[in-house]
Amino acid sequence: MSVDTQADAPLLEVQGLSKRFGAIQACRNISFDLWPGEVIGIVGESGSGKTTLLNCISARLAPDSGRVLYRTRHEGPADLNGMSEPARRMLMRTDWGFVHQDPREGLRMRVSAGANVGERLMALGARHYGNIRAEALDWLGMVEIDQTRVDDMPRTFSGGMLQRLQIARNLVTRPRLVFMDEPTGGLDVSVQARLLDLIRGLVADLGLSAVVVTHDLAVARMLSHRLMVMWRGSVVETGLTDQVLDDPHHPYTQLLVSSVLQP
Repeated sequence: MSVDTQADAPLLEVQGLSKRFGAIQACRNISFDLWPGEVIGIVGESGSGKTTLLNCISARLAPDSGRVLYRTRHEGPADLNGMSEPARRMLMRTDWGFVHQDPREGLRMRVSAGANVGERLMALGARHYGNIRAEALDWLGMVEIDQTRVDDMPRTFSGGMLQRLQIARNLVTRPRLVFMDEPTGGLDVSVQARLLDLIRGLVADLGLSAVVVTHDLAVARMLSHRLMVMWRGSVVETGLTDQVLDDPHHPYTQLLVSSVLQP
């Protein structure tokens, strides 16, 4: 996987982000930059704060302190918490994608597969039915769903197909940034492998930036350029993915890696 080294500024800047739930410090003073074409993996055990961090940087949850700057297409860096709610919603429907662990959370289960994909295009102003349908058909093919299923309801799809449909729905507008929360969680191993190959290919082909939250170090190794290890709300280690996983320095990272290697 390659990163766009010609980019002159980060796409996303996270500065001193903190979030507390009562006595629990879910995120503590976290800062990092995400560059165009880069994929960052966030790993850690359940309760480490990784999902809270993902929700804060994707504007689904307001942090207690710190800020998140996103480099918009036309107006430069914008503080997400300073944006109006309509502006944030438009950003989420067009320039961002969010892939949920349970695809049912990211799909409209009462409309057809084609309509799920086409809705994102309509948010950008597309109105020609023939063009929208043709684009939906193209994307079903790209995520390896038989195009004859375009008018079928998502409830008739398998778990792997639902996840691929959710990916098509998110990527049809060609966003620059995609957030992924355990994108292969709950799927059979063989289905996971096929989905990972698909995600990796699409990210590379489209030049996407992505933030991937996962507890699975194999998923992190396959998808991410850089890795952040979270423990008790803090980032305890960060670096190139292979370096972190092959030569972990922090005791928690060492424990995390060794637990995977144990028979």
